Amino acid sequence: MAAETVSHAAEAASHGGFNLIPVVVLLGAAVIAAPLFKRLGLGSVLGYLAAGLAIGPFGIGLFSDPQAILHVAELGVVMFLFIIGLEMQPSRLWSMRGEIFGLGLVQVGICIGLLTCVGLALGYPVAQSFVAGTGFVLTSTAIVMQMLEERRAMGLPRGRRIVAILLFEDLAIVPLLALVAFLAPGGENATLAGRLTAVAIGLASILGLILAGRYLLDPLFRILGKAKTREVMTAAALFVVLGAALAMQLGGLSMAMGAFLAGVLLSESSFRHQLEADVEPFRGILLGLFFLGVGMSLDLTVIAANWRLILLAVIAYMVLKTIGIYVVARLFRVGNREAIERAVLMAQGGEFAFVLYAAAASVGIIDGEANATLTATIIVSMALTPLMIILHDRLMPKPAPSMEGVEAAENLSASVLLIGFGRFGQIVSQPLLANGCSISIIETDTDAIRDAQDFGFKVYYGDGARLDILHAAGAHNARLIVIAVNDREASLKVAELVKTEFPLVPVLARSFDREHAIELIHAGVDYQIRETFESALALGQKALELMDVDEDERGRVMEDVRRRDSERFALETADGIYAGRDLIHGNTPCRDVPAGPGAA
Repeated sequence: MAAETVSHAAEAASHGGFNLIPVVVLLGAAVIAAPLFKRLGLGSVLGYLAAGLAIGPFGIGLFSDPQAILHVAELGVVMFLFIIGLEMQPSRLWSMRGEIFGLGLVQVGICIGLLTCVGLALGYPVAQSFVAGTGFVLTSTAIVMQMLEERRAMGLPRGRRIVAILLFEDLAIVPLLALVAFLAPGGENATLAGRLTAVAIGLASILGLILAGRYLLDPLFRILGKAKTREVMTAAALFVVLGAALAMQLGGLSMAMGAFLAGVLLSESSFRHQLEADVEPFRGILLGLFFLGVGMSLDLTVIAANWRLILLAVIAYMVLKTIGIYVVARLFRVGNREAIERAVLMAQGGEFAFVLYAAAASVGIIDGEANATLTATIIVSMALTPLMIILHDRLMPKPAPSMEGVEAAENLSASVLLIGFGRFGQIVSQPLLANGCSISIIETDTDAIRDAQDFGFKVYYGDGARLDILHAAGAHNARLIVIAVNDREASLKVAELVKTEFPLVPVLARSFDREHAIELIHAGVDYQIRETFESALALGQKALELMDVDEDERGRVMEDVRRRDSERFALETADGIYAGRDLIHGNTPCRDVPAGPGAA
């Protein structure tokens, strides 16, 4: 009924010109599903996939041709790779050559061998088993890149190693397509010259793009930059991305590889940040559309007819690929935790499998039903990946801190106990040490402890929220305890514990905002200060100076601000966070709107 209604509406809209209904439906599905699933802790990728399934031909049927959307939405993957390339300077990429052609080659090779065995075990011929397994080896660049970005791991060493493997898989699609042609019935008769010609065309495409990027792109953007026309720069950015993608596609390579190389070539350009800002909005929208298209492509009819085979294939492929990735990671001396994370992130098949299966079907290695079944297997694995990541994050124990070069607090004795040695604690220590006070410092961040050693500080490992640690750190003998931890809940817990167990020791605490300061006062601390209070006042005083306010007037104003803040804080401590609002200098005549609880 919904599909019929939309169909009539679309027909009516078409008489008046361009039909906006599909665009509105797609954007509406993305706007609703992605934030909802992210709020539920399921991730935006799964939200897009679910929305695509819901509005596609096997959901409520608002769309009948998901492939048309997928072809356009693949540009999202292309632009994503361009932005990744902008972050990869040529020198940095060259330093990754060992990971790309070493780690990437070994992982792809081992996984192809393992996954080919699945088809052989089910009784399929070697060529079909090889094509089916190889397609699943090619990981989804779109999903993994999105996951790395959401986990903020893109710039970390473990993220760079995954990117290196994905780059090799992008390169591998060319020889794999050539191999598919060779495995086709009669393909062994293909001439060596033909295969060498295909390889030469691919290499020539790469070389041509590198030369164009080195000698043409930066001068082009310099000329356009002088025109100071923003829309022309945006058009030029899109022209470069799509032109590079097209050049690689014509050369038999992947569009994503072309966009990545274009990004690398522009990574040292002075226009790099402008390009990134211009492309980013298109990348985000099209990548979301890509996942929507994948969800629409999930053919429930094929799954229903072949559900046992698809279920077996998904389990076998994902399990064996996970094992292969884990083993390779460990062979390359990667830690157990990173190896497991990489295996879970890359366990699915990817969008390049669709290309490989289509090529295999066109030359007769697999038939149409096998192509649909394998495609459904890939899509199901892509849909399962966000769920696997959630299970991984919930089931994996939190990493134990490395204690190498770190001493635990034990039998310490000093006049001052400083709990927490971040940016705030480091500054607090200076006047005390300058005056010759003895200080015992404890911290839970082992990396911060090791870094502090390089600057002449002896910091011990210890959690101030534990009574046994406080005793080991000498809290019972200290003349003063300073709480400077970078966690509002932890600092409140430490304050309550210290004032309960050591009521005669004065306690000074760092607070994050007014609400936290009030909580610390109620916990019994003797003095607290909001971490930004004095620095903000100093900046405000400098602002008055630059506004040509004379020195006496500046002093009067600053004294009035401090007095009002002190009186307001006293009222808030007694009557709640909204007390004393009349003491705030506001910039509107209406003062009925309360300040937020986190106000400074």
